Amino acid sequence: MAVVETVLAHVPAPVRALLVRHRELLKFAIVGGTTFLVDNGIWYLLKLTVLEAKPTTAKGIAIIVAMVVSYVLNREWSFRTRGGRERYHEAALFFLISGCALVVNLIPLYASRYVLDLQQPNVSLLVQETADFVSGSIVGMLLAMLFRFWGLRKWVFPDELGQRRNEVEEEPEPALTGDRA
Repeated sequence: MAVVETVLAHVPAPVRALLVRHRELLKFAIVGGTTFLVDNGIWYLLKLTVLEAKPTTAKGIAIIVAMVVSYVLNREWSFRTRGGRERYHEAALFFLISGCALVVNLIPLYASRYVLDLQQPNVSLLVQETADFVSGSIVGMLLAMLFRFWGLRKWVFPDELGQRRNEVEEEPEPALTGDRA
């Protein structure tokens, strides 16, 4: 039994029906939670060490690493019944949408640091770090997540291509024979 079925077996029936109906969004949110941890782990590692003076650059690098993880998880799990394009075309569209989402994600952090000037010495270290977290990891990530969910469903993994992908996966492989016509 798969992990999802095991979890769903322990959920009350009304909630289970809701989760099943919105399973794609739920899977997308789980992938998002995973990449949130990857993103923030790398961001703080870089921001508190080698890129201390460049928090926006550190966040950009962290987002790019999380983007790669997101592509693999979304393609193979969240949207596995969608898509159907050739892999390189799908990947190019994914990274184009994710690149736009990266810009959306960085805008609140950039505004917090350089427009509102919420950085030392103008504010305390606690205020700076709180503002960075709220603007970069909450506001920016939520805005980017909404944009990415919309863009991935619309352009990268559209449903009409998913129907074709399912049909191709269900077709039996032709038998190999020694006879040639």
